[in-house]
Amino acid sequence: MLALPFPVIDPVAVEIGPLVVRWYALAYIAGLLLGWLYLRRLGRTPPAVLTGDQADDFLVWATLGVVLGGRLGYVLFYNLPYYLAHPAEILMVWQGGMAFHGGLLGVIVALLLFCRRKGIPPLAMGDLVACVAPIGLFFGRLANFVNGELYGRPAPDLPWAMVFPTADDQPRHPSQLYEAVLEGLVLFALLAVLWRVPAVRRRRGALTGVFLTGYGLARFAVEVVREPDAQLGYLFGLVTMGQVLSLPMIVAGLAFLAWAWSRPPVAEPEPGPRS
Repeated sequence: MLALPFPVIDPVAVEIGPLVVRWYALAYIAGLLLGWLYLRRLGRTPPAVLTGDQADDFLVWATLGVVLGGRLGYVLFYNLPYYLAHPAEILMVWQGGMAFHGGLLGVIVALLLFCRRKGIPPLAMGDLVACVAPIGLFFGRLANFVNGELYGRPAPDLPWAMVFPTADDQPRHPSQLYEAVLEGLVLFALLAVLWRVPAVRRRRGALTGVFLTGYGLARFAVEVVREPDAQLGYLFGLVTMGQVLSLPMIVAGLAFLAWAWSRPPVAEPEPGPRS
């Protein structure tokens, strides 16, 4: 069997007395902070819709949406029977258990409430957040790799297969790295290029559609080689929960794209706020 050695990294990055900082937490912090800086930059691009101060405020809203939505999504989608029996553990985020699809729903709710309060067009804000989201996905998947979790299915003949100490002695797909590349780097680059095209940028909802479709396709594809969650296995004996949750994203993304191209583009230049 072929296998690369797994680079065992302590999940704890810093430990000073009772203070314990894990790489997983640092990944979330890095994704949110770098995403915030990128959001400030994009928000000033014509047709501008977001001031620097508004981007600062949204960081708090987005953080709450990601954490609360991600946790509740994991509880509801992936392990509901367990948490119904142990409700006190729902708030124990430090024990692990976050779901992207739940975090996405949390951010959508936060975005809609924020836009209503600030008078910002939701689709325009959605396009900005869509361009930023792959940054957090990239760091999150790297943290999954460091933790040795969400590993792939056995692949004994794969030259880059790895033996994950948290699984067993079988060489497996490093599916976390596949997702980091596809959901993070590739999707970020695609959206960054499209953002520079005025004809795309001025069609509100188009970049949101690209993100939803792109993530859904990438996640659905990687799930083919990713080990399904032990407590769920294969749904209907065929697909994983990740694939089931990604299908509505693909459909929604295509609907956003069709709707955006059926509407007239926003005029440029457009008077808008400046930071």
